[in-house]
Amino acid sequence: MASRIPPLLDPYLRLPPEASLVLLSGVLGSTTNWLVHRYLNSLLSTTSNLIPKEHEHEHGHDAPDVNGASVILVSFLRDYAFWRDGTGKLGTDLDIFTRKGRFIFVDGLTSLFHASHGSGPKSLLDGATRGRALTAPTLQHLRKELEDAIARVQRSAPERPAILIADQLDLLLAASGDDISSQALRDMLLGIRERVHSSIVTLSVDEPLISSQTTSLEKHHAAFAVSLAHDANLVISLRKLDTGTARDVSGVLRVTSGGGNHGIDRVVEERELLYFVTGDGGVRVFERGQ
Repeated sequence: MASRIPPLLDPYLRLPPEASLVLLSGVLGSTTNWLVHRYLNSLLSTTSNLIPKEHEHEHGHDAPDVNGASVILVSFLRDYAFWRDGTGKLGTDLDIFTRKGRFIFVDGLTSLFHASHGSGPKSLLDGATRGRALTAPTLQHLRKELEDAIARVQRSAPERPAILIADQLDLLLAASGDDISSQALRDMLLGIRERVHSSIVTLSVDEPLISSQTTSLEKHHAAFAVSLAHDANLVISLRKLDTGTARDVSGVLRVTSGGGNHGIDRVVEERELLYFVTGDGGVRVFERGQ
């Protein structure tokens, strides 16, 4: 089984503060997939890793099941099988949590530009997974599907905090042509955030998408990235080594406080770490020089 939560990352993967936004940014070659897998493992867990350390002695090793959160994951670049297999290596079975009503997957990949028929992509969302599929790259459709998914998990487990994870939400800017602006996408996200305990968003920050800003897509993408960094209380960014590749280092992980951290009762310890993703999906996070 792959290593679950690297100790140096454990403080950042706990249940986020209420009304907060966590931004995970990556680039080509240093994607955030492994971080999302570990967020899923941490948030869905029913052990004491969601309890603040100062209260762990009150629960011991027999922490009640209520400590886990409910999660709505919408992903635009990866299908359900990818997330299920990745979290399975960490000991978290998404099929089980879906049957319990604590996890809902919204597929933004397989049917985004066409409705599924018969045993095609729609079959991935039937049966045990009980997921939903986006069939049009519009904000109205996305908002409705997310609102329905949030309402479902809140009915199934009203005592649990509901967490939204939006993976590569920025893809909608490219998929919709000029129909969706960065401001409209941000406004939609703000509305959805009001319905959940907290939100986690991943997006790409490759230099051509952020620095060039010669096309309307690049301008909208850069504006969306900057606005989320301003709204977030925690930003975890991944990038490749400045010196190139290394055999035992996959990239650099930087933790910073976002512009939205004011008023949040949790101090963000800013730091820069190195990480290494192994072939079996395990991750090692360490200080420079270790």
